[in-house]
Amino acid sequence: MKNWDELDELGVCTGEQDWIDAQKVCSKLGIKCKQVDFVKEYWHNVFQRFLEDYRNGRTPNPDVFCNREIKFKEFMNYAMERTGAQYIATGHYARTNFNGESVQLLRGFDSSRDQSYFLSFTPWTAFSRTLFPVGSLSKNQVRQIALDEGIHVAQKKGSTGICFIGERNIQKFLSEYIELQKGKFVDINTWEVLGEHEGLCYYTVGQNAAIGGMKEKMYVCKKDIKEGIVYVCNGLKNPALFCDTCIVDEPNWIVDGLPQTLNDENFEYSYQIRHLQEPGVCKVTKLSPHSETDNRLVVQFNKPQRGVAAGQILVLYHKDVVLCGAIISEPGPSYQEQKRALPDDVHF
Repeated sequence: MKNWDELDELGVCTGEQDWIDAQKVCSKLGIKCKQVDFVKEYWHNVFQRFLEDYRNGRTPNPDVFCNREIKFKEFMNYAMERTGAQYIATGHYARTNFNGESVQLLRGFDSSRDQSYFLSFTPWTAFSRTLFPVGSLSKNQVRQIALDEGIHVAQKKGSTGICFIGERNIQKFLSEYIELQKGKFVDINTWEVLGEHEGLCYYTVGQNAAIGGMKEKMYVCKKDIKEGIVYVCNGLKNPALFCDTCIVDEPNWIVDGLPQTLNDENFEYSYQIRHLQEPGVCKVTKLSPHSETDNRLVVQFNKPQRGVAAGQILVLYHKDVVLCGAIISEPGPSYQEQKRALPDDVHF
């Protein structure tokens, strides 16, 4: 798949080299290789949303929507309709479990490589036509198989980061597409103005604000989109950085219908708000229990979470089974706002 026009990226993107490598591997295996262009679809269905989220001060995850809109929609439809394929196969470290006519999405066997988080917004019906051949293997096992078969990319460095940004500085990249909203850094404890920032979209809750001339590191704890203010606090364990609830929107249940456990206060889900985060335990209820149109959920963490930001993806699990992916629309009040002290056993 070609999802981004490298000609606009001054050769920074490694897409062309990936295409060369793919052709060599296919030649080695004796199978056909074809490149399909989804640049237009990616721009309209993934990248435009990515930019809009940043303009609104959110922290988007375009990889999740690339999977939903491109790999498991455009590409899958192309494979089925244009080539007659019955299944597609991807290199995601994830697994599936078939139970009659239904299918479950599971974590990958290698917990250090698990990519089920990025598949949480894909419709569950797509997984009935998908194979994950490396999902039950470790990364080292996959590399060894490639070495044994004489595949030239067996030791190739894995890709990281957002595909269309590559190794470039994300602030420079965003400045090419978004009109920057400059403003002030304000200490949320003293209300002192500590300096000026170059663009509110550059900052996400929980990150080091990197304010020059400070005696200690200051961390982003809140953003005021209307006023262009980035609020900061000192210390990684500052109560202003932590909350124990959030509201999530656009839930994608990877089950056939809503689970019976929803609104069951005795049922404990596990969750992640970041890829490869140590799973936590939470309870989930509907924000409007009697509404048939309001799908928003309230997630209550069993321990305070640091750096919960609007736009992040929250994924719900039960053991290894992926239940739902949703977008954090509103972090709950911070421990500072609640005038509560953090528990002594808080880890981050």
